[in-house]
Amino acid sequence: MAAEAVAARGGAAGEPAGDAPLLGERARDLYLVILREGGRWPMAEVPAQDEEPVRELLDLGLLESSLADACYRAVNPRVVGGRISEDLRSAGTRLLVRAQEMPDLLADLTRAYDATPRSVDRSGEVRHVHDIDVIRRRVDQLFAEADGEILSAQPGGSFPPSLLAEWTRRTQPFLAGGGVGRLLFEPAARSDGPTVSYVLAAAELGARFRVLGESFKRMTIFDRRLVVLPASAQYASAAFVEDPAVVAFLVGLFERDWQRAEPVQWRADTVDIAGLPLPAQVGRMLSQGLTQRAIATRLSLSERTVAGHISRLRELYDAETLFQLGWLMRAATDDLDGEPVR
Repeated sequence: MAAEAVAARGGAAGEPAGDAPLLGERARDLYLVILREGGRWPMAEVPAQDEEPVRELLDLGLLESSLADACYRAVNPRVVGGRISEDLRSAGTRLLVRAQEMPDLLADLTRAYDATPRSVDRSGEVRHVHDIDVIRRRVDQLFAEADGEILSAQPGGSFPPSLLAEWTRRTQPFLAGGGVGRLLFEPAARSDGPTVSYVLAAAELGARFRVLGESFKRMTIFDRRLVVLPASAQYASAAFVEDPAVVAFLVGLFERDWQRAEPVQWRADTVDIAGLPLPAQVGRMLSQGLTQRAIATRLSLSERTVAGHISRLRELYDAETLFQLGWLMRAATDDLDGEPVR
């Protein structure tokens, strides 16, 4: 009985109790009271509220009934503990033997399962659309039907005003209705005035934005059940993915990138870095996470010229490595900008 009482306090049938208490607090206190009374307690004196704690003590073996004098008598816990330990060891041995036998016991069922042809689940296929107008109408519908969360990753430093206007038209009703939106940008997007204006307006409605200074894939996820992906390099076609396994994988990618990204300050008075001196442009891009090669490409300079500017910036910031320089410059920029919009 004692071993069964211990097992009953565990998780699955027959498992030890683990971290579960062996006795309830009231049962433990009651045992101490009985000891103070000389180790015996008349059955007739047990109040109704103590019947369950008494049952616990009896099940565990810490109390025994003496019908001769109608009393409960305390049992030495050392004796009870040794008996329960032995019972549990025996039960554990039986479980180990059972576990080793289980594959053989189910072998015939396993062979039958492996030999059964599988029907293909086509409930979540990928639909490719190659018409821009059809894609836009479908995305409009998805925004209108979404009622929980929209996750979006949008690489690129700037976006056409027409696209930003389209985003505003779609996201404002969704956010105003209580929807949750999270959007991931590249650091260079902070220098694009129209993009910053979109971010500030959406942030007022509760959207959250982060920037990630490394490569990531463009996607939009609706309620964690459908993902829209570009299906061509020119974004002239799109794939609408509903397969649960693929959707879960893409959600995992987004969450991984979101954790690596940073919340930053988005300012309405964003400086147009094109009007800054060349070394300042290099420094601003470096603080945004762009690589030396990416900076050279954007400024139409050789990598050697960019390396010269970076070398002088390292001396200015007393940075030993390029990684350290980027962090020092980013910290300086954040100090000027203030608290981030998240």
